[in-house]
Amino acid sequence: MDDYLENGIYGQKQTKPDERRKFLGSLRERVVVALTQSQVREKGVYKEVQEALKENPDARLLLNGSMSYTFLSKYIKLADTFNISFSMVTNMETETDVGLVLAYNEAIDKEEIFVQEKSLKKKEDVKKKKSIFSSIKKMLF
Repeated sequence: MDDYLENGIYGQKQTKPDERRKFLGSLRERVVVALTQSQVREKGVYKEVQEALKENPDARLLLNGSMSYTFLSKYIKLADTFNISFSMVTNMETETDVGLVLAYNEAIDKEEIFVQEKSLKKKEDVKKKKSIFSSIKKMLF
């Protein structure tokens, strides 16, 4: 009887509610790939997300509904291209830094789910280029 009343007052009990809030209603063990809000706001589409959408046709794309549609539209179009269902998840009670999640309804336990930021990749490329140019410069002078 107490359980019935608690369900009526507080709603149905959930497993790992903090994790569900962070990953837009899904659990970390179900996630294929995830992007932060700042990554979703960047120009262009992450190729890792595009490949994941192509390789996981039964997964579902979850988008942070508190973000502007202009940033999410490129991923919505991409999901339509690969016939992936998507949902805009809006939770006014809590905020999360996650902007996009591609997840299954069951656990897949993927080790690395967050994509490295493009800006970090570009910085690494610049460092490599500097070292090549600096070595040529040293040879000439």
